[in-house]
Amino acid sequence: MTVIRVPATSANLGPGFDSLGLAVSLYLELEIGPASDSWLVHHQLGKEIPADEENMIIQTALRLAPQLVPHEVSVKSNIPLARGLGSSSTAIVAGLELANQLGRLGLNKKELVQKATEIEGHPDNVAPAILGDFVASAYVNGHVTSVKGEFPELALLAYIPDYELATSKSREALPKSLAFGEAVAAGSVGNALVASILTGNIEEVGPLMEADRYHEQARLQLVPHLEQLRNLGHKLGALATYLSGAGPTVMVVIDDKQVASLIKQAKSLGLSGKFEQLKVDRQGLVVMR
Repeated sequence: MTVIRVPATSANLGPGFDSLGLAVSLYLELEIGPASDSWLVHHQLGKEIPADEENMIIQTALRLAPQLVPHEVSVKSNIPLARGLGSSSTAIVAGLELANQLGRLGLNKKELVQKATEIEGHPDNVAPAILGDFVASAYVNGHVTSVKGEFPELALLAYIPDYELATSKSREALPKSLAFGEAVAAGSVGNALVASILTGNIEEVGPLMEADRYHEQARLQLVPHLEQLRNLGHKLGALATYLSGAGPTVMVVIDDKQVASLIKQAKSLGLSGKFEQLKVDRQGLVVMR
């Protein structure tokens, strides 16, 4: 029996738009079953998710290796769909590794990151899903550069609203361009954040995570709870609060001892979504036999 496990991801981390990502402890698991006459995907993820070769996982696998022999596969996932935790990226990564295993392609993780980025269009989610931990990436002229680092041992609390937000809709809210000076300032914040994370400079990590100039302000109308949770986090001494990916999930980096208090106070404000305490996944894509 072969099982492919892919972690969820939290992208951007504030100012690292389309380039920074973090693997977290929610997972998609795919078990490869026997060969069959046609592709069959066993899952309990909802009727809207195809159970045949139209499934995104199978489509991705066939895109990489069109001649694959059909198999039965079983998929389990506790990653919420369209919530800013990389659910589509995990499906892409699982599909690529399915093709890698069945087709005996021998692709390493670096090659998988390249393939996944070509499909997804940007590496912020797929790179940490494959490599694990904290990853800074660039996708320029069709080439991906991804650098894996160690994210500090900090508590992560995800607030997952009870509504979906399509990435396409969230991207429509973004400005079409930035003034040169603003773009330089935005880039410098992201650069300093990466350096602070990689050197363990915790005192600077929090303020830099909340200093984004690329996307969060433009998306506030879609995710008003970001500002609510950030203000609450400041009162409780949270290190930082940021929009996870395109949203609507918001990630709070906070001391374990303050988690219960933040949840209680957030609920008193009418925030009725789900709170999930997460850890950094250090491994990324894993194949278990």
